[in-house]
Amino acid sequence: MSLTMFGLVGIGVLVAMIFLLRIPVGFAMGIVGFCGFWAVLDVHAALGMLGDETWKVFSSYGLTVIPLFILMGQICFYSGLNGRLYRAAYAWMGPVHGGVAMATVLACAGFAAISGSNTATAATMSSVALPQMKKYGYDPILSTGTVAAASTLGAVIPPSIVLIVIGLQTGQSIAALFWAALVPGVLLVVFFIMRIVMVCKKHPDLGPAGPSTGWGEKFRSLKGSLEMVVLFALVMGGLVAGLFTPSEAGAAGAALALAVSWAGGNLTWKRLVNSIRDTLSISCMIMTIVLGAVIFGRFLAVTRIPFTLASQVAELAFPPLVILGLICLLYILGGAIMDALALLIITIPIFFPVAATLGYDPLWFAVVVTVVTTMGAITPPVGVNTFIVSAMAGDVPLAHVFRGVAIFLPCYLACLALLILWPGILNIF
Repeated sequence: MSLTMFGLVGIGVLVAMIFLLRIPVGFAMGIVGFCGFWAVLDVHAALGMLGDETWKVFSSYGLTVIPLFILMGQICFYSGLNGRLYRAAYAWMGPVHGGVAMATVLACAGFAAISGSNTATAATMSSVALPQMKKYGYDPILSTGTVAAASTLGAVIPPSIVLIVIGLQTGQSIAALFWAALVPGVLLVVFFIMRIVMVCKKHPDLGPAGPSTGWGEKFRSLKGSLEMVVLFALVMGGLVAGLFTPSEAGAAGAALALAVSWAGGNLTWKRLVNSIRDTLSISCMIMTIVLGAVIFGRFLAVTRIPFTLASQVAELAFPPLVILGLICLLYILGGAIMDALALLIITIPIFFPVAATLGYDPLWFAVVVTVVTTMGAITPPVGVNTFIVSAMAGDVPLAHVFRGVAIFLPCYLACLALLILWPGILNIF
């Protein structure tokens, strides 16, 4: 059996283990990678690779950035920052048609900027926003679709865990990735709000206007978003100015979140313990996925599939833009059936060499695939965020949530089109 065939069989077994046997992605990648490495070389080489890569992953200083940013987000969550963000956004946007949905988008963007996770944002904002939209008579399709779509901002807006892992795997600057991802993050927020305005202008009954708020109440509500602004400014400002490494920025953000939440009386001992517990749980899950991906990547490397694919793509008669479109389509389909982080970790060793062969900038390509994969988090047949929102809503069928997110799919396509037609837009900030 040729090396390429070994690699293709390994990929097929991995897919079967994930979707048929329901084995967690990290363990599935580790098992297939180890066994494949053994089959291609020998058991001693496989055991040596396993021990070497396990030590490298779990002793890597660079990976400390992941639990630190997760801890910052968990402290903010348990201190109630998400609720204060929502009240501030609602005070300004609520009194117009679709205003509560627009406030939800802004609150999701704010919480995404401190959580770094789309699933965490979906679960958190569902519990905060859905009852409010139900209270003001919003159609369930619009309300659940808004939360599901806006929660995907957690994977795009810095400090995104997805971008951190991409940076670590590809050797790119995490600070540069964060800065570049601000552009699509802001674009998606603007497009989401514009889409809500369009829908509610045509169908006002979908998003009735809420009670008006005075200017005094509007400005008083901004106090609730002050913590988020300070945290975001500290993390991004320190990274861009070169004052912090990514790990130091995560540590500084977590420390400031702890100090502000504790001083404000919003964080009890029980909540602090819960935030640490959840941080450990989420971090262990991500570390397992990263280790499995590294082992699987070593297997792919010895089969030379990434290099073979890159060379074959370079010889194709299709224009680079057509090949990029095919890659984006694969990411959309893949993002619809598995978690964005897991998908990117599996495919980075394959598609980044292809992008380099086509002459695409690695930073730009990383941002593009992040946006495309994030779109998959709300598309059928899986769309993990839609399942979370449907479960949190309780009385809203999953089909209604998918109808709701369909409203926002053109926003992703518009953002993607801008990134492809105007690559320099990433340098706008």
